[in-house]
Amino acid sequence: MTAVDERGMTRYFEELEPPEGVRVELLRGEIVMMASPDLVHNMIVEDIVDQIPRKRWSRLQTQDVDIIDEASEPVPDLVVLTRDALPGSGRLLPSGLMTLVVEVVSKTSVIRDYTVKRSIYAAGRVPAYLVVDPIMAHCVLFTLPAGGGDDADYQAQLTVKFGDPLPLEMLGLELDTSEFGTFTGVKPHRYP
Repeated sequence: MTAVDERGMTRYFEELEPPEGVRVELLRGEIVMMASPDLVHNMIVEDIVDQIPRKRWSRLQTQDVDIIDEASEPVPDLVVLTRDALPGSGRLLPSGLMTLVVEVVSKTSVIRDYTVKRSIYAAGRVPAYLVVDPIMAHCVLFTLPAGGGDDADYQAQLTVKFGDPLPLEMLGLELDTSEFGTFTGVKPHRYP
């Protein structure tokens, strides 16, 4: 897709009004629509939010993110940034303000969460990207973003199975994963 086509898609995306219960993201010029998340998914996000102190951190769910130099406006499950970094208003939150982005894998988002969004968030210089995977019952923390565009990636990766604590040094805490639920009857995958 050419840059002109991507800009046209961005304009179209900004005017798109999806039906209730449908979440929409722009990922490298492609509009991706998905149904509302599963209860397991929502409870994991809630468990994470409960462990991040509100006095120090803004914990925003389904916030539109602006990635500089990308035809992308992802909508992560959770964005964490210091309270003093939060702008006064606006639909798009610049990726440069974020400390941590969290995506909880759904039955249909495996490839997007582990590859496409991983590269997009690295291109946006988000310092830490956490993938919580209820299919494989583990968390993968990506840190040290490097590169640009499609070649952007994280240089460090830590995988922790559900039940083990996950150190989130960038937030100054250890995440308790012992109550994270899993999907049943879903075929395992081979990512990350």
